[in-house]
Amino acid sequence: MELISTFVCKTKDLGLHGNLFGGVMLANLDESGAAYASEKARSTRMVTVAMGSVEFHNPVKLGRIVKIYGDVLKVGTTSMGIKLEARAFNTFTGKETLVCATDVTYVRIDDDGSPIPIDKTKLNNV
Repeated sequence: MELISTFVCKTKDLGLHGNLFGGVMLANLDESGAAYASEKARSTRMVTVAMGSVEFHNPVKLGRIVKIYGDVLKVGTTSMGIKLEARAFNTFTGKETLVCATDVTYVRIDDDGSPIPIDKTKLNNV
């Protein structure tokens, strides 16, 4: 898997119990995955159409760095499947702990929002 994004867990990102709020984690996963799919497809017109189940394995505490990793699973005619994994990074030990993982499907669209083919001749290292 390839490191595609990093962010720091800030006070505004915390939920009721002092951990990174799940919705914030999902938003970061989706944004990172969309940017990654756009890079790979060489198209800024990639949108989310499906996200697989997400199980939160470990909490993220205030000040921790979260690293998001991605990998292209499949490229279809108009869609791209991406495996995403978030890991909490401990700057003191260098250890990464799995936070969550999911598969997301992104589709290339035209100006009207209709699916259009991904130009497989332009794929970036897939």
